Amino acid sequence: MQSLTLIQYPTPVSPQRLNLYPLRQIAVSVLSTPTAGINRREMASSRRESASFKSLAVGRTLTGGDDDGYCTLIDFAGANVGDDLVVLLYHLQHACKRIASLVASPFNSSLGKLSVKSSSSGSDRDAPKPLDIVSNDIVLSSLRNSGKVAVMASEEDDSPTWIKDDGPYVVVVDPLDGSRNIDASIPTGTIFGIYDRLVELDHLPVEEKAELNSLQRGNRLVASGYVLYSSATIFCVTLGSGTHAFTLDHSTGEFVLTHQNIKIPTRGQIYSVNDARYFDWPEGLRKYIDTVRQGKGQNPKKYSARYICSLVADLHRTLLYGGVAMNPRDHLRLVYEGNPLAFLVEQAGGKSSDGEREILSIQPVKLHQRLPLFLGSLEDVAELESYGNVQQTVNPGYDV
Repeated sequence: MQSLTLIQYPTPVSPQRLNLYPLRQIAVSVLSTPTAGINRREMASSRRESASFKSLAVGRTLTGGDDDGYCTLIDFAGANVGDDLVVLLYHLQHACKRIASLVASPFNSSLGKLSVKSSSSGSDRDAPKPLDIVSNDIVLSSLRNSGKVAVMASEEDDSPTWIKDDGPYVVVVDPLDGSRNIDASIPTGTIFGIYDRLVELDHLPVEEKAELNSLQRGNRLVASGYVLYSSATIFCVTLGSGTHAFTLDHSTGEFVLTHQNIKIPTRGQIYSVNDARYFDWPEGLRKYIDTVRQGKGQNPKKYSARYICSLVADLHRTLLYGGVAMNPRDHLRLVYEGNPLAFLVEQAGGKSSDGEREILSIQPVKLHQRLPLFLGSLEDVAELESYGNVQQTVNPGYDV
């Protein structure tokens, strides 16, 4: 990954204390994370708090009671998963708060327009932008400080980064999806997946075990999610038992449970796709779209098109309202986008597909492997698959 010297922005925990210092004075503040000593003290306090509130958190998250209080992401995790994963989530949410501050800064406009040449020719990665690289560094720094991650594989890197030999987890991440939209203030997001480290690979050389750990099937995920940076900052996650969303409370700096046990409608009335590419689509996909928007499909209601061109934003809407979000060409990454989002959708009762197979059943063979992606309501995705021939193979190359 090509390193850059970039001007950064302040990222306080509590937004009410935000001070926009001269840019030359704040280059270090965004990338800084708690030191190991502070880390342990804060986490010890957090864990004591989680223990003391455990029964309360269980009551709130499982029964929906106690309207006067609220449950934070760390409270929720403390009541549902082990300490190691709680620590990891604590640091991951810390990184996402910093990225939220970064993308909302009035000083990022010029950075959002720039591109950086990839460090290797023939790479499967898109040309990164400075904001992508800064976001990637923020996530990597936080994961290092957690002490719970063996390897991080990122869409922004050509190869995985080995972090800690005895770290129990593997993290795959797209640090800033949709960064090309930032200059127009269109929503962006962070996508992540968490696997257990494969201890049976520990004897292998570092590069080999780093890659193989990162190429696990999606059905081995222990947690995944996305963070939406929009009018609200929303941390949507599955820990393997349901899908839940937490909204950043700017008065406290905490992610607070706002969408408990999300269930995507079994059928929606919205499709999300760039249909300017209609004439490049295969017959099956064109027939499906023509049918549903005329109200002649299995659902007699006419479908509407809603397309933001931001994967996290389009999926978030689909998760709440139903329908199907798709990219029919082999453009999205299986490891960094397909698997984490498919796991999240299926935990919400939805369905994922590449047009022929379930996403979570596909064995990745390379880190930046691309594929078509269809995510959404169970009945909508099944109906789309029934048309056959929905994967776009004609790809003339689109300049945006």
